[in-house]
Amino acid sequence: MSRILRITSRVAIPESELRFRFSRSSGPGGQHVNKASTRVELVFNLKESNSLTEGERSRLTKALKRWLTSDGGVRIVEEGSRSQWANRKRATSRFVELLREGLKTGKRRVLSRPSREAREKRLQLKKRRSQVKKMRAYPDA
Repeated sequence: MSRILRITSRVAIPESELRFRFSRSSGPGGQHVNKASTRVELVFNLKESNSLTEGERSRLTKALKRWLTSDGGVRIVEEGSRSQWANRKRATSRFVELLREGLKTGKRRVLSRPSREAREKRLQLKKRRSQVKKMRAYPDA
């Protein structure tokens, strides 16, 4: 049975849509590094996911450009731990956080009008600036 990753209150992705690849990690670790495949690469195909609506998919495509592969998949690599299980867990939690951030919508700007005082102040500044520039001009000969 596949686990379900809860991204937001409306978006959930089954773990079966994630692909994990394992390889040997770099860095120190002696013989352990040379024989254990602890590096985890998580790939999620954003274009073909059935868990996302078209709007969510397009929002995530814009927000996650840095992590997208050429075929439209989100790719996260984790190799910080010497344990494959820990790296897999870290990669999954990073993936969930990335999607949460990518699905956030900004607040809508409420249009407002400048106050009467602000309009008058702007016009006064424009007049003063105009006068300064006129004073710089050469007098008519």
